[in-house]
Amino acid sequence: MNDITMIDLMGLLPYAPIIAVVITVLVVMIAIAIKRAHVVTGTLTVLGLNIALFTLLGQMAGVIDSGTFVPDAEQLFVIDSFSQFNMVVILICALACCTLSYAYISNLKDNKDELYLLMLLSTVGALLMVSAQHLASFFMSLEMLSVPLYGLLSYTYMRNRSLESGLKYLVLSATASATLLMGMAFIYAEVGSLAFKPISMVLGNLFESPLLILGAAMMMFGIAFKLSAAPFHMWTPDVYEGAPAPIATFLASVSKVAMMALAVRFLIDTSLLALPSVQMLLMVMATLSILAGNLLAVRQTSLKRLLGYSSIAHMGYVLVVIVSIGMAADSISSMYMAVYAFTSIGAFGVVTLMSSPYRLADDADELTHYQGLFWRRPILTAVMTIMMLSLAGIPLTAGFITKLFAILAAVQGTNWFLAGMIVLGSAIGLYYYLRVLLTLFKRPKKSIEFDVIGQWGIRTGGIMVIAMTVIILYFGILPNTMIEWASLARIW
Repeated sequence: MNDITMIDLMGLLPYAPIIAVVITVLVVMIAIAIKRAHVVTGTLTVLGLNIALFTLLGQMAGVIDSGTFVPDAEQLFVIDSFSQFNMVVILICALACCTLSYAYISNLKDNKDELYLLMLLSTVGALLMVSAQHLASFFMSLEMLSVPLYGLLSYTYMRNRSLESGLKYLVLSATASATLLMGMAFIYAEVGSLAFKPISMVLGNLFESPLLILGAAMMMFGIAFKLSAAPFHMWTPDVYEGAPAPIATFLASVSKVAMMALAVRFLIDTSLLALPSVQMLLMVMATLSILAGNLLAVRQTSLKRLLGYSSIAHMGYVLVVIVSIGMAADSISSMYMAVYAFTSIGAFGVVTLMSSPYRLADDADELTHYQGLFWRRPILTAVMTIMMLSLAGIPLTAGFITKLFAILAAVQGTNWFLAGMIVLGSAIGLYYYLRVLLTLFKRPKKSIEFDVIGQWGIRTGGIMVIAMTVIILYFGILPNTMIEWASLARIW
């Protein structure tokens, strides 16, 4: 009996980081039930995420026993280097978002604590998503990520925009989930299996099956919605604009990384990328995302909407990588999404710091709120400048390295059209990113509506944003470490 128990426990060791976050959810829930204390809830949340992160890093370095994971094609989840790499990124992003949230909701009269609970639950869903290798776990983990987001987006429900943001995401996300589920049903009806690997084994005999193509197309539509890929992108700027600043950060980082990792594993493990129809669909989505995202961002005066449209374009760049090199896209897509997530945290982090603490009016969203920021907050301006340059793909930032790899992937796959689209999209993007930078260095306005409070650089949120800036610069100047780490993110 003891031997059986020991074997069961050894089988759970690879999942230790996920279990640590689940235990944190329970501990935070009990703490809220005993006594509401914002300091205690925030501290427990950050502590739990740190334990999960250091456990995962210890397992990857071989310092902590990670047990023995036996790969099985029929299992719901798989722990490999690809899932571990993306888990690290998700935990860092979740930690940053929780840290930024603390100062933001400090002025909220009540119900502060549930924000951390919803974030933790959504983070558990994201961690499960990057490990899913079965259509059942695909859908369950996706919904575990999405459902808490409905509440998070509407958390500041006293604002009409926040309530509208949550409602829009709820309705449209439910539609996308239904489409995704119908696509899974069609694939299962034709293939007879819900696991990713067995689907690839029988795919050769059903290569031209109309039902399989229809199922794959419906699943791609659902995935495209979650990724904000065109033409399923229209919800993105509205939801970003209405969401509380730290929740917009969470949506732009944790949600996007988890969904892209799951999409890459699904496409590679099922070999659906071999279908010409799927390749064509991804090419169209990538092209439309790059064009729509960049062109629609040009005329934006809202920083959140601008970053929302920017995310659409960046999802298009990652889709180019997937279409171009197919089975080898796991490492490059993971590296791109990690850098994009860290850059988004830096950019949205500045918005959060400028908007903290919470006020009923709105966040520091308009570009005019940042006019002349350099003259009173030079370090914060430097942070935003580096993030904009990284999103634009300017040298000496990590964004340049990842965009260069995206172009090289397109060239390697002889997709010259898509390589040209990346160059064109980057040229258009340069215009509106530089417009943000020019606003920062303009003559300051006489009346200042928003500004960071006190010594922001020595507070936890400020330290997190500065740390992200250092990471973006370090990987841009010395990219070898980042490339080596990303090369380990391989799907079994």
